Amino acid sequence: MSHSVAQRAYPNKLPYRHVWMVLVVGLMGGCASNPPVAPSTESTPQYYRNKAAYNRPYKVKGKIYYPLTSPVGYRERGVASWYGSESGNRTAMGFRFNPQGLSAAHKTLPLPTKVRVTNLRNGRYIDVMVNDRGPFKKGRLIDLSQGAAKRLGIRGLAEVEVEYLEDQSSAE
Repeated sequence: MSHSVAQRAYPNKLPYRHVWMVLVVGLMGGCASNPPVAPSTESTPQYYRNKAAYNRPYKVKGKIYYPLTSPVGYRERGVASWYGSESGNRTAMGFRFNPQGLSAAHKTLPLPTKVRVTNLRNGRYIDVMVNDRGPFKKGRLIDLSQGAAKRLGIRGLAEVEVEYLEDQSSAE
């Protein structure tokens, strides 16, 4: 067995080529990672950054839902339904549900979020507060309170567009 001079003189030391490889790999690994960046507090409202239970991932009927961390730019079309028989029950945020109020339930929008819901059949729209989770029936985008559905002219199911309202003060 032949050993290099470095290995004979320093038996517990790595050969120089191994040292260089470790240094190069270490330097390259350092370049690949980004330093942590603190989240901006100016563009994200406080309630979207909180870790309230109603904004954490949750499981219903074996499916896990992941609420969005921000609703900014949210706009989606889908089927709306309405609910009203749950009068007096608590919403995901802990409020008593008022069927004649102007509220809604959504699976993944952060709570609370103000949205504009437009009935695509008749062009009517209403601004509601999303403060609950649901609907959990396949193919449904949003559940409206009975009061909101009436104002939109929805009797059963309807095609709607749901859009996040950035200026919370202009909502109805």
